[in-house]
Amino acid sequence: MTAEITARRRHAFTLTGAVTWTGLWTFIGGLLVAVLVVVLASFTQQLSSGWLPAQVTTTWYSGAWSYFDLPSLLTTTLIVAVAVVALSLLVAIPTAFALSRLDFPGKRLVLVLFLVPQVIPTMSYAVPLATLVYQLRLNDTIAGLVLVNLVPALPFAVLVLIPFVDQIDPRVEDAARVFGAGMRQVFLRVLTPLMVPGLLAAGVLVLVRVVGQFELTFLVAGPNSQTIVVALFGASLQAGQLPSQQIDAMAVVYMLTTLVLLMIALRFVDPTSVAARNRR
Repeated sequence: MTAEITARRRHAFTLTGAVTWTGLWTFIGGLLVAVLVVVLASFTQQLSSGWLPAQVTTTWYSGAWSYFDLPSLLTTTLIVAVAVVALSLLVAIPTAFALSRLDFPGKRLVLVLFLVPQVIPTMSYAVPLATLVYQLRLNDTIAGLVLVNLVPALPFAVLVLIPFVDQIDPRVEDAARVFGAGMRQVFLRVLTPLMVPGLLAAGVLVLVRVVGQFELTFLVAGPNSQTIVVALFGASLQAGQLPSQQIDAMAVVYMLTTLVLLMIALRFVDPTSVAARNRR
C-alpha cells in the first residue's frame, strides 16, 4: 500500500515538475539542435541549399586538417592535458591528505585560497600569470602551457580529493602502524589504493577542464604551441576569410576530441559507482 501511494505521488502532475521537465528538455533540445546545425553545415557544400546538405562533402574536414595542421594541434592538446593531470594528481594527493588529517593555524585560509581560482573570473589572474610566463621565457612552449593550466587545476584536484580522504577511516592507518608500517608504507600501500576512486574522478574532471581551457592557454600560446581550442578561436576570427563550413568542421573536430577523451576517462571511472561507494 505504501509502495502504491509512493508510486502515485511519483507520477502525480505538479506545476513545479512540469516547469522543471519543460525547462530541462528545452535546454537539451536547444543544445542538440545547435550541435546538429554545426555538424550539418560542416558537410554542406552550399549553405543556401537548405537545412539538409544537398551535396555531402568532406572537403571542409580535409581542408581544416591541412590548413590548421590538426595532427600537431591534437598532439599538443593531449600532451598538455596529460601532463597537467599527472602533475596535479602527484601534488594533490599529499596536499589533500595533509589538509584532511592535520589541524594547523591558517588551514581555513588555505582552503579558501584553493577555492579562489575556481570562483573568480579566469581573466582576473590570467594576465599577471601570463606576464610571469613571458618573463620566464616560457611563452609558446609546452612547459608554459602546462604551468598556466596547473594554477587552477591543482587546487581543483585538491578540493575534489579532500572528501575522498575524509571518508577513509583513520583507524585503518593506525592498524597499519601497529603492524610496523612506516608513514611512507601507510601512504603508498594503504591510503593511495583507497583513494583510487577519488584520483580517477579528479583526473577526469581536470582532463575535461584543461582541454576546454581557453583564456590561460590563449595568452601564452604561440605558433608552435597552439591547442585545438585556441586554433578554433583563431579560425572564428577569420570568418570573413575562411569558409564558415571549414570553421564548423574545426568545431566538430574539437567536440569529438573532447567527447572521445571524456569517454576514455569514463571507461576507467564511473561517477555513479564512485558516488555509491562513497555513500557506503
